[in-house]
Amino acid sequence: MTDRPAPDRPAPTPEPDRPHDLVGIGIGPFNLSLAALAHNIPTAPDDPRPLAATFYEQRPAFHWHPGLLLDGASLQVPFLADLVTLADPSSPWSFLNYLRTRDRLFPFYFAERFHIQRAEYDAYCRWVSEQLPGLHFGHQVDAVRWNTERALFEVDFTQLDPDGEAEALGRAYARHIALGIGTEPFVPEPLRPLAEAPSVPVLHSADYLRHRERLLAADHITVIGSGQSGAEVFLDLLRARPEGAEKLHWLARTQAFAPMEYSKLGLEHFTPDYSRYFHALPETARDELVPRQWQLHKGIDADTIAAIHDELYRRTLHGGWPDATLTPGVHVRTAGRLANTRVELHLEHTQQGTRSRLTTDAVILATGYRERPLDALLGGLDPYLRRDASHRPRIDDQYRLILDRAVTGHVYVQNAERHTHGVGAPDLGLAAWRSATILNNLTGTTPYPLPERTAFTTFGLTTGHPRVPAQAPALIPLSQSV
Repeated sequence: MTDRPAPDRPAPTPEPDRPHDLVGIGIGPFNLSLAALAHNIPTAPDDPRPLAATFYEQRPAFHWHPGLLLDGASLQVPFLADLVTLADPSSPWSFLNYLRTRDRLFPFYFAERFHIQRAEYDAYCRWVSEQLPGLHFGHQVDAVRWNTERALFEVDFTQLDPDGEAEALGRAYARHIALGIGTEPFVPEPLRPLAEAPSVPVLHSADYLRHRERLLAADHITVIGSGQSGAEVFLDLLRARPEGAEKLHWLARTQAFAPMEYSKLGLEHFTPDYSRYFHALPETARDELVPRQWQLHKGIDADTIAAIHDELYRRTLHGGWPDATLTPGVHVRTAGRLANTRVELHLEHTQQGTRSRLTTDAVILATGYRERPLDALLGGLDPYLRRDASHRPRIDDQYRLILDRAVTGHVYVQNAERHTHGVGAPDLGLAAWRSATILNNLTGTTPYPLPERTAFTTFGLTTGHPRVPAQAPALIPLSQSV
């Protein structure tokens, strides 16, 4: 097997007195997509020099949800939702080109997999991150400010050694910023003290694989959360436990362990068309809509649900039922330790209004992720930042923070705009399109022409007088209808 690298293209370095055109903060899939598409494009219509872009990440290397790279776990988006393909299929940083460099195109062709394994996506992104120039790992960005005199952003960072200790301080200047700091695991308030205590294993699913052996040694295990992560963790535990002595409990706030919306037209909520429609809605309408759309992005893959049911059913073949309890519609009111080794969960069923207690030896919190707050990083820009009625940053349709006009540079955001752009904000399928939108806006040209229409669904009604087809039938006034 050979390992041919992508085409050798040196990273553009700022000339003396030339600041970076773009500084990216964070190197997850979204800013990695931006870096890949930014590579070697012209700076502006009247400046053919390659865009000078650099990206900083405090971690020592690229890793994508390492605690959930379970054997056989697949992405919930097709392989075409890689870093670049939906904006530039000819890019050297595509998933198919990654397979070519590994001499794996024919095996992939015969595997007939539209949804690749999660571990393979992680390996692909790591391949890009290791070869794409302009990426700086082990660099923690501390502050971003606007320098009025130079009309540039100042980016202060700390260079870290392999142990994560401060090694050197630095400062970069940039015309524009791209924030891709991602999300962080969410731990519900009643369980935070337990999650911070070392004596009892109460941990987020983001750390599941690292603690898997310790968890399997527990007598009774509880999984909390009804999304894909919770389902995958429950299935993995179920398969590893002896028949008749599974001792598993799966709790969820949702009213059912429901499948993710995966119909063809339902998926059009993850198109640019829907993002534009959502952005144009009033703020109050957007805030009411997002919680109701949980099944678009927080449901469970139908194959995973089927695998769980098959495993449970298999354990009934010789009589009896598996010692596994699945209870939706429940939330944890409070929680505490018993004898320093066990956990007591105080539960409430939302429909029945009943309460009970559950004693367990380990808890895995598949309770999702929340956007990392931007305030600490952008404290220096706070006087310029425009906010909505809920004090969240306002973001325009080009993914830019809305700032005071005194700031002539732009701050672009990635996966921090669900409140303005909808459920597609964290979706990998929109990564390349959003990156291309940002780069088209930043350069003032179209290095990546984008389609005007991406969905069969028409979201919303057009205002004014819509064009009537030539052969449209005559309309009968309501007063004449029968």
